Amino acid sequence: MSRTPPLVWGLLVAGVFGVSSAGAILSHLDSIPPLMRASWRLQITVLMLLPFAIWQYREMSIDNRSKLLERKTILIVLGSGIALAAHFGTWVTSLDHTSLAHSLLFVTSHPIIIVIGTAILVRKPHKLETTGALIGLVGAAITLLDAKNDGDVTLWGDMLAFLGAVTVVGYIVAGRILREWMPVFVYAVPVTLIGGILLIPFSIIMGEETAALGWIESDLLSWFILLAFLAGIVGHTGLNACLRWLPPLTISFAVTLEPIIGAFIGWFFFNEDIPGEWTWIGGSILIVGILCVIKGGAENVVDTSNE
Repeated sequence: MSRTPPLVWGLLVAGVFGVSSAGAILSHLDSIPPLMRASWRLQITVLMLLPFAIWQYREMSIDNRSKLLERKTILIVLGSGIALAAHFGTWVTSLDHTSLAHSLLFVTSHPIIIVIGTAILVRKPHKLETTGALIGLVGAAITLLDAKNDGDVTLWGDMLAFLGAVTVVGYIVAGRILREWMPVFVYAVPVTLIGGILLIPFSIIMGEETAALGWIESDLLSWFILLAFLAGIVGHTGLNACLRWLPPLTISFAVTLEPIIGAFIGWFFFNEDIPGEWTWIGGSILIVGILCVIKGGAENVVDTSNE
């Protein structure tokens, strides 16, 4: 008999819908330049997460508190913040240059990137990981065919979204290292703050004429609060909470639905265009490839632990 409380499945659904809403809302807020839009999103998220981080910090042991000030920890947090800034900067910019569906498909392809990096730097991938990566790359190539038929889809925008997937890998790897002993909010707040701050000078360099703290007086503040709440609190926090009862594989599988759900949210609430036929075909293949990669990674962990 399953010991998973029924409400956990509801939390999982809410979490997936929460993270899936981010792309549609960010795309809707395109009157704000992309880098500052990303910075505002991170700034507001920090304010929402800060009370939870303070609570978790107070619950930490003295030994773990001292580890927060170690040079290694500081460097990893800084690197993670840089990766997060690069991720949001490239991904949010991609939303202005390609369709929502394409942006979500390419930015969620990071499991494939991790497999390629692992194969080069760490270990031989599981057969299912290799197969999934190849399937995913084929699917991604097929989706690009819509760049010829759909004016909203561009190779430049797709490349930016893919760079968003590449850069988020640094954030994920850093999180895996530090989360072995560091509470999730204690990790998330400084990293998110660094990411939000770093985007400000780049926004200025790119000529974006929007105030760094302009969200305080912006007419769109309610949208940014909703974005931070749905994606940050309901989404990421909800999914982290699910890890107490559900295996990571289940949550990873659920999150692969983000491009589909996100595209639906964009179409239903914000009149985004329906994806083209090549996006449907290639996107489905890409998602299958990602699922294979995730499953292969989980089986590799099991095989390694049994050796």
